[in-house]
Amino acid sequence: MNVNISNRELMQTIGAAARTAARHLALATSDQKNQALNAMAAKIRRSAADILSENARDLENARARDLKPSFIDRLTLNEARIEAMAAGLEEIAALPDPVGQTIAEWARPNGLRFARVRVPIGVIGIIYESRPNVTADAGGLCLKSGNAAILRGGSDSFHSSSAIIACLQRGLDAAGLPRTAIQMVPNADRDCVGLMLEGLDGAIDLIVPRGGKSLVARVQADARVPVFSHLEGICHVYVDKAADTEMACKIVLNAKMRRTGVCGSAETILIDRAGAASHLKPVIRTLIDAGCEVRGDAETQAADPRVKAATEADWPTEYLDAIVAMRVVDGVDEAMAHIARYGSQHTDAIVTADQSTADRFLKEVDSAIVLHNASTQFADGGEFGFGAEIGIATGKMHARGPVGVEQLTTFKYQVRGNGQTRP
Repeated sequence: MNVNISNRELMQTIGAAARTAARHLALATSDQKNQALNAMAAKIRRSAADILSENARDLENARARDLKPSFIDRLTLNEARIEAMAAGLEEIAALPDPVGQTIAEWARPNGLRFARVRVPIGVIGIIYESRPNVTADAGGLCLKSGNAAILRGGSDSFHSSSAIIACLQRGLDAAGLPRTAIQMVPNADRDCVGLMLEGLDGAIDLIVPRGGKSLVARVQADARVPVFSHLEGICHVYVDKAADTEMACKIVLNAKMRRTGVCGSAETILIDRAGAASHLKPVIRTLIDAGCEVRGDAETQAADPRVKAATEADWPTEYLDAIVAMRVVDGVDEAMAHIARYGSQHTDAIVTADQSTADRFLKEVDSAIVLHNASTQFADGGEFGFGAEIGIATGKMHARGPVGVEQLTTFKYQVRGNGQTRP
């Protein structure tokens, strides 16, 4: 790769500083980390006007480029979202410190005592696009779990993220922790992403991408260090014959329309044929009346003339927009077969009053998050009680689902003896 020398030197300096900071953080006390997190929250609240001013610059640039409304929504900050960032940092501070927790312990007949203990991963690189709130979430979660963070936000949110990172670093200063524990790549040059994916000469231990399919695909293809990620959030809601119609409409509406641009937004609704007479029309009407375009199979189209024809390309599509695909299926078995074929192992939900059917769905659907009688929009670390999340992992190694402070640790074995030697 032909990379500008100044960028390589810049990133190597950032990586070396992060590695040094990670060694410091691994030994930091819970009180120090919590003091920093609470100071960060206070700095964000006090700097709200400055953050909104910088966000306005990003929004002006985004609108000038005629970016999609869903993108603008993800980029937009307001007083409520700034308060949510600050509150999220305080929630992280209130969580138990995972570092040093004993996961398991046991003794052997020879007298050796074993303990599996949580430790930080080290240096985590976070590459993300338009959501400036990721800056606070990622920085806070990495700090609590004893990891240094290198953040590379998208060019679209550069000014917003820069304002937020300044608050985080002032919070580190207040607690006597190195401000290089949370660093942001100070330019939007794509070369810097490539350098992070190389690992910065061994400085980076883990990469977490947050963004669209093209970004995540590039990270998965090019990274030379481990990656926590999901490629797409193709989430389903299956409305079973035993579903309460009012509940089904409420859940489907929230799952699709609460925020259409998030990865937990439902993209396909599956309706049990045995319950279609009571469920299909109300669900369609609820969505269309809320401004959602419905693309359906023949039975769905027959139920409402406003439904557009779905094609094969709709079933594996992540719209991230007010569009949903809908299909009538023969019960839970065909619903699960559809999810297995077209889903992305992210988040899938069933609406039903039949507990045995719900139990089958929860057991057999192979997704990171499966829900019964609840919206897919609960696919969020904050809703899980994690304070926030650094992303949703759909792989099956180490972490799966929302990645919070525990998932940002690994473990080591501590073995204590009293002179044993191996025969």
